[in-house]
Amino acid sequence: QVQLVESGGGLVQPGDSLRLSCQASGRVFETPVMGWFRQAPGKEREFVAAINWSGSFTYYGNSVKGQFTISRDSTERQIYLEMKDLKPEDTADYFCAADPMDRGHYYYAKNGMDYWGKGTLVTVSS
Repeated sequence: QVQLVESGGGLVQPGDSLRLSCQASGRVFETPVMGWFRQAPGKEREFVAAINWSGSFTYYGNSVKGQFTISRDSTERQIYLEMKDLKPEDTADYFCAADPMDRGHYYYAKNGMDYWGKGTLVTVSS
């Protein structure tokens, strides 16, 4: 089992930037792929981004390409989501997730990953 704890959410204004963090613990070696998803009120879960611990690939959801950047610190077992130029439509619960293999972003967009954190709320409002 792997445990995931998100942090960094909060209330920001449109145009602001924010960085989310996710601390992984437990059997992290069994989950080489890490990712971020979000769910806005009344909407379905949306794939945001994924990365592997070696950093050899990253995937992004179409709606965040060029706006969000995923990164990782393998030594600290943390992943990050840098979000810039935030808009009200970026308001959502953001979830860290982990997966035991690289299944590709189409799979993740449709099915998610195997392990989930509890989420951190990002609210973009003036």
